[in-house]
Amino acid sequence: METSADSGSQDVNWASASTVNSDPDSNGIETAATVKWVHCAFPGKKSTRYRAVRLDGRDAVLGESDSSASMLRQNLRIEPASLGKLSFSWKVPKMISGADMTQRDSDDSPVRVVLAFEGDRSKFSAKNAMLSELALALTGEPLPYATLMYVWGTHSAPESVIINTRTDRIRKLVLESGSGRLNRWLDYERDVRADYEKAFGEAPGALVGIAIMTDSDNTRQQAKAWYGPVNLMKKPRDVIAAPAMTAVSAKVSQAPEFAPPSLQD
Repeated sequence: METSADSGSQDVNWASASTVNSDPDSNGIETAATVKWVHCAFPGKKSTRYRAVRLDGRDAVLGESDSSASMLRQNLRIEPASLGKLSFSWKVPKMISGADMTQRDSDDSPVRVVLAFEGDRSKFSAKNAMLSELALALTGEPLPYATLMYVWGTHSAPESVIINTRTDRIRKLVLESGSGRLNRWLDYERDVRADYEKAFGEAPGALVGIAIMTDSDNTRQQAKAWYGPVNLMKKPRDVIAAPAMTAVSAKVSQAPEFAPPSLQD
């Protein structure tokens, strides 16, 4: 597989809306002062540009895609028993012309919030096992057992689930569809466990990664969107981790040459 990675790095200064709890019960999740969002480029694809901005009095990250796809990712770990609510927000100015996430050649979305989970890989089909081995060989990381994406669809109904055309280990939960709620901030609070069970029909494993992603590589269009801070809440306590920058300028480093194929479109 040929690869190309954009050179350089992307600067992001993202303020969190919530306090991070760094107590001993935080499952080893990094505190706000040490959190790092890593820019992950996909093999053979132009990278989306991400930068910190202020919009409508909010701290945000602007994702701008020009026939491109990449993501900002953070590794973490929350055990299944501690999974609580996930809160985030986004603002989308326009839809991507021709996008349809049910079709492989037009699977683009102006916004994605991506969650990666551990699980029993012995349950993988032969195809998924092969993809996992390929990812491990190329990146040093196996295919996540399951990837859940919150997305904005074009035709699919809100709260519907779309199974990725390449692997059933990626499933998309549609939060918005069509153009009816464009050009405004939309705030969400989601029950991670309930959404995972809805999408995959089983209980989740540990949450091991979170990312944001704006992509338009398949449709060859332009897209942009703003993301507000992403906050994770632990049961039954308040926020224990906000995977966002807190008033500290951070250099988002370039990803390794290969990115796991599990998150490619």
